[in-house]
Amino acid sequence: MNPLPLHHGAIGNGRVLALVGPDTSIDWLCLPRFDSPSVFARLLDHERGGSWAFDVDGVSSSTMAYVRNTNVVRTEVTTADGIFEILDFAPRLMQGLKIDAPVEITRLLRPLSGTPRLRVRFDPRPDYARARVEIVASGQGLEVAGGPNRLYLSSNVSPSHIQDGSPVRLDRSMFLSLSAGKPPGVDSSTAAEAQLEQTIRGWRAWAKTCALPSFAAASVLRSALCLKLHAFNDTGAIIAAATTSIPEAIGSGRTWDYRYCWLRDAAFVVEALRRLSHLSEGEAFVRFLREMADSGPLQPIYGITGKRDLDEEILTSLCGYDGIGPVRIGNAAYLQRQHDVGGEMVLCLETILTDPRVVWEDPSLAPLLERLVEDAIASSSVEDTGLWEYRTQPRHYTFSKAMSWVAAHRGAELAEFFGMRGQARAWNAWAEVERQRILKHAYNEELGFFTQALDGQFPDASNLLLPQIGLVDPADPRFRSTVRAYERLLAADGLMLRYKHADDFGHTTSAFSVCSFWWVEALAMMGEVDEAVVLFHRLEQYANPLGLFSEDIDPLTGDLLGNFPQAYTHVGLIHAAITIGEILDARHGTFRAWT
Repeated sequence: MNPLPLHHGAIGNGRVLALVGPDTSIDWLCLPRFDSPSVFARLLDHERGGSWAFDVDGVSSSTMAYVRNTNVVRTEVTTADGIFEILDFAPRLMQGLKIDAPVEITRLLRPLSGTPRLRVRFDPRPDYARARVEIVASGQGLEVAGGPNRLYLSSNVSPSHIQDGSPVRLDRSMFLSLSAGKPPGVDSSTAAEAQLEQTIRGWRAWAKTCALPSFAAASVLRSALCLKLHAFNDTGAIIAAATTSIPEAIGSGRTWDYRYCWLRDAAFVVEALRRLSHLSEGEAFVRFLREMADSGPLQPIYGITGKRDLDEEILTSLCGYDGIGPVRIGNAAYLQRQHDVGGEMVLCLETILTDPRVVWEDPSLAPLLERLVEDAIASSSVEDTGLWEYRTQPRHYTFSKAMSWVAAHRGAELAEFFGMRGQARAWNAWAEVERQRILKHAYNEELGFFTQALDGQFPDASNLLLPQIGLVDPADPRFRSTVRAYERLLAADGLMLRYKHADDFGHTTSAFSVCSFWWVEALAMMGEVDEAVVLFHRLEQYANPLGLFSEDIDPLTGDLLGNFPQAYTHVGLIHAAITIGEILDARHGTFRAWT
């Protein structure tokens, strides 16, 4: 069995997120939320997972692309009988200053030439293919019983044709709209056309407000649109990826559920969008963070509605990507101590709340800041599992110590903003001492690089972020030698691995995609901008045909692996492009106006 290449397009509206393959098949969809049980999971089981596609007889070909500046996917299919197009989207409807995002997926089919014939393959397998499914005709469509939520399919295609898989002549526009919990709001192709028009207009309005860099603007815009799909409208939580259990490397056992909100990843997304002039996502996430802090001790990861207990479970109903499991739901990382998180939360608060465009009059964030900084200071002398979430290897990880320093250093700046001058002085004093301690013990003079843990010996790509957070100057000889050492030790194949030593599952073989973009930005920051540009453009070629990245890349084949699409990777692309653009603008003496 060959795995489905991750050549999918992602469609969504802030409440639903689906993956559409180039063969017209929706291969992944969870309803009614990102972290709900799957309805279609062909990505994780060709036979049993369930899918929703349009099949034609004989030889056919198809091309797929996003409708420009939107998250609407258009697929054009050529058959012996004619040509037709499919517009796949989750309705995102502008209602004044608000957005209506119903829990629906709509598929609109239009004939372009000839009279193509097709079959609707509608094969829902709710609850990760564990439910007994009953599909019955109901009004203008079908009802799907089984699983935790009743599903409704509305269409102007005869219900019997859908159930039987009988051929249908596409001689007019056809629509199919799937919803959970209640029937869709679409009852005709005219209504579907209107929804499509509004959705396209809404996405393009959002895209127009992106402040794009002068470098790689198209890739940055696609990444921004992708990140927007990961933000859950109802709570402000931001998920790491749409999927679960796509392995980091085939047969590695490294299969995790990423449909949750890692506070760390979310903070990086917030900053990337803020730099592109989108602040509402950051404001919503800050509200989510405050709610999580009020509910108890902060943990690294939450469900998108704030659920704290995310116990892992291995499913037997799905065989896994490429037929290899395990398929996991839940994520035990919620139990871990990851001491970098406090630093990222302070960074997020500082950049959002001090942005002149944001007016935040809620005084409750001052106590939250104090709690975050004091917790970071207290944890700085304690081992943790690190941002790579080692399950059995607690250490004094350099990146965790650096982020604890960030919590105090940047927390002091925010404390001044809040008028907390006593705390600002105390935190600044601690930060100055801690910075010297970290630099002394994190850099190995003999090896010539910053090590993964204090007084350690292993390289770790997270140290490429040290100049971004201000711990070390990018021109510092210690950082320059670190980058060159990592190129030899972690990126001999042209893609940056996280690390190379054995972890809980043995040796890692795949390149963690965001690390290569960290490498790009490190090169640019230390003055090697031409080298950074070449590497950036080479990395762009690893994106799938729609410009999307997963978590990992197989260095031997170039295949995308890991959960998809991965927010973290698109954050790395955005930051690298902005940094390169700013440096090139300065080099060439160009300015924003008329240049």
